[in-house]
Amino acid sequence: MRFERQAVLIELRSAVEATHPPLQHSSEVCIMVEIDDRSDLQRFLRSWVGNPLRVGAIAPSGVSLAQLITSEISEESGPVLELGAGTGVFTRALLARGVDERNLTIIEYGSDFARLLDFRFPKARVLWMDASQLAKYKLFEPAMVGAVVSGLPLLSMPPRKVIAILSGAFMYLQNNGAFYQFTYGPRCPVSRTILDRLGLKAVRIGRTVRNLPPAAVYRITRRRSFEWRRDASDLPPQAPKPS
Repeated sequence: MRFERQAVLIELRSAVEATHPPLQHSSEVCIMVEIDDRSDLQRFLRSWVGNPLRVGAIAPSGVSLAQLITSEISEESGPVLELGAGTGVFTRALLARGVDERNLTIIEYGSDFARLLDFRFPKARVLWMDASQLAKYKLFEPAMVGAVVSGLPLLSMPPRKVIAILSGAFMYLQNNGAFYQFTYGPRCPVSRTILDRLGLKAVRIGRTVRNLPPAAVYRITRRRSFEWRRDASDLPPQAPKPS
């Protein structure tokens, strides 16, 4: 089994690198970016082979997808919550949009990714936790977050977990805030049944074929009054940070 997984890893790395040729720049900065990107690719491939359902992708999202999913977010959005940040591709795009790093809270379940994010974005709040547990921690005051950006593989998750993730996220979102989710599928990764149950609606804001695989982004917002109740006495003071 160990040798089979190694063979899969090598085959996938070759396929992805064929569509991500090395950068042809001579500057030291560009060389370091290339090395960094290669390392990220290897991290993703190892994580995907180890747990494909949880990781959900064989490579980090591309720049075009990162630009699309953050296209409606700016420095005026206020605090931003990012779920499943991986190596930080969307995080970089958020910073490029003007979001203050100190206004970023990043949720990542993979311990290696969480430590990497904590190193790369020292001013952000990086929390090592499962996004389905959002409602169990008092991460923000209610209705404080301006936007949620999700890199989670919702299509591979059971409905109950998707409901928990959306419920927790919208508990913190402002009334006019939005939850941005990408998908490789032909339709919204959140079913109409779940959207109706939670009083939400989804609109596709764009699609990019320059990503591997091609992907679309949906904006999920409240359809009507959306309130969540919780007992503050049951909430731990803070979520765990990567060690």
